Amino acid sequence: MMIQATIPVRSASTTPDELYEVLADAGCLVVEGLASKETMGTVRAELAKDMAAVSADEDDPAAFYPGLTRRVTGLMHRSVTARELLMHPVVEALGDRHLLPNCTKWQLNVSAALDIGPGARDQILHREEDLYPYWAPPRPNLILASMWAISDFTASNGGTQIVPGSHTWEADRVPHEHEVVRAEMVAGSVLFWLGGTLHGGGANTTADDWRYGLILTYNLGWLRQEENQHLSIPLQDALALPKEVRSRMGFDMDYDGALGFYDKSILLEGAPRLDAKDLS
Repeated sequence: MMIQATIPVRSASTTPDELYEVLADAGCLVVEGLASKETMGTVRAELAKDMAAVSADEDDPAAFYPGLTRRVTGLMHRSVTARELLMHPVVEALGDRHLLPNCTKWQLNVSAALDIGPGARDQILHREEDLYPYWAPPRPNLILASMWAISDFTASNGGTQIVPGSHTWEADRVPHEHEVVRAEMVAGSVLFWLGGTLHGGGANTTADDWRYGLILTYNLGWLRQEENQHLSIPLQDALALPKEVRSRMGFDMDYDGALGFYDKSILLEGAPRLDAKDLS
């Protein structure tokens, strides 16, 4: 008899060292209660107008993204609270431990809110790091991913599919049914996974229960971001962000200015209301 795989679960009070060790071993981890349900409600309210403007299109079985799902990106522009989650101390600790061995700075890769509706199908299992096919799995850590539960996640309403341990597999290893788990967690909890871990959005087999989550992924500072953060927020708004948020979005230079340099005078030509001190 095959034993059903499980996702390790820890509380928000767990030490960063233990969280790191569990995540490194299993390739995935749920941290319960990392944010309050009230905070998740604030995120929902901040994104309500943008989410309402997105239609949940009918499904195309050949498409990578399943239909019957609403998706909003560019969250650093749209949600003040998402910026706070971006810089959460637990995220900072896990990012430093998992990504800094392979870079001097790590950065926001993708920010998106996903609302999976009734009738949505399973997404194909994939790895975040498949964006960078020049290394064959298993790769060094290139990406750290997080899914914040804005609503409760269940096995039936679209809880994320994940394959514990798959971050150590070769590329052609296909999971058996008992190795795939559907993440279940209450609002305010977070599912973390490494970029080499197989995962995908879950099917929503309920009649009326939408599953709402916020995904923030991070990659090495010398890699191209999947979501172009520099074009996902107006320049004036980006410069008004706290410096640490702007840095995490990849707006500063890496490797002592060898990556990402620019001529400030040209930038100021296109934004005459700015001053050079705003670009620090």
